[in-house]
Amino acid sequence: MIILDIATWWAEKATLEQIFWFCALPASFILVILLITTFLGGDIDSAPGEVDMDIELDDGAGFQFFTFKNLVGFFTIFGWVGVGCVRNGVDTNLTFIIATVCGLLMMVVMASVFYFLSRMEEDGTMKFSNAIGRMGEVYMPIPANGEGFGKVQINVQGTVRELDAINADSEDLPTGSLIKVIEIIDGHILKVTKHKN
Repeated sequence: MIILDIATWWAEKATLEQIFWFCALPASFILVILLITTFLGGDIDSAPGEVDMDIELDDGAGFQFFTFKNLVGFFTIFGWVGVGCVRNGVDTNLTFIIATVCGLLMMVVMASVFYFLSRMEEDGTMKFSNAIGRMGEVYMPIPANGEGFGKVQINVQGTVRELDAINADSEDLPTGSLIKVIEIIDGHILKVTKHKN
């Protein structure tokens, strides 16, 4: 009769301890689920209707303090610290203060961890400046002296890309020619020259 044992165990607890257990157990279960889904690639923070408060520190990912994950972390630590304090006979007011401070510290730690993890994610945005000095191959012929556009295939940021290019040389670059990028024009056009072995 496990249910009767749990009911008896619960009835033996003081109201204050019941409050902390009520916070600790469900929050711990949800926190484990959140951590598993986070490390397996899921993202519960993107659930519809959820509101996060972002404190933008720079142009990158924001430092998110009030998120679902952080609140679950708060209630987990708040509950367990409260249970520990009650079992050790700590004064009621002091118990709430200690549990709240520990819960807030947990929120700060979790917000910091997720912030730094988001900063470590690779940005897939093409940065044309990364193409300077790279070798590639002419895909569509490029007229001499910058008199027209062609296309080159070039590996930038670990991905082969097909990009517009103009020719800095005085002779045309036919399909299959090896080239080297020497400059970026207008932020997105590669200026290339024939690669000399």
